[in-house]
Amino acid sequence: MKQEEEIFARLVREHKSTIYTVCYMFSKDEDEVQDLFQETLINMWKGMGGFREESKIDTWIYRVALNTCLTQERKKKREVKKVPLNMDVNFFEDNDANAKQARILHQRISQLAYVDRALVMLWLDGMSYDEIGAVVGISAQNVAVKLFRIKEQLKKM
Repeated sequence: MKQEEEIFARLVREHKSTIYTVCYMFSKDEDEVQDLFQETLINMWKGMGGFREESKIDTWIYRVALNTCLTQERKKKREVKKVPLNMDVNFFEDNDANAKQARILHQRISQLAYVDRALVMLWLDGMSYDEIGAVVGISAQNVAVKLFRIKEQLKKM
C-alpha cells in the first residue's frame, strides 16, 4: 500500500498543472476548480489499479480529468437551482497586445461546448491528433475534422 501511495503522490506532483488546467477549462470559480481538482484526484486514486498501461500515463490522466469535469458538468445541469459564477480575480491584468489577444481567445474558447473546449485545450497543450483522440475517445481523423470546425467557429466569433 505504501508503494501505491508514493506512486500516486509522484503522479500528482508531476501532473498537477495538467489536472488543474483541465479543471480550469470547466470553471473560472476558484472553489469549483478546487472541487473539480479534488474529485479528479479521487477518481485517479480509485482508477489507478485499473490502469492497464495500454496508453501513456499522460493520456490516462487527461482522460480521468476530462471525464470527471464532464460528469460534474452534467450533474450541474440536472440541478434546478442555478448559482451565478462570480470571478473576482482577473488573470489577464496586463494591458499589452499579447495579453489582450490571450483574453479575447480565452473568452471565445469559453463560449465553446465543453467537449470542444477540451479538444482545443489538448491541442494547445501540444498533443498530437492521435493522443487527443485517445484521451477523448475518438479517431485522429475525427479530431482533425472537429478542430478544423472549431477553428472556423472561433474565427466567426
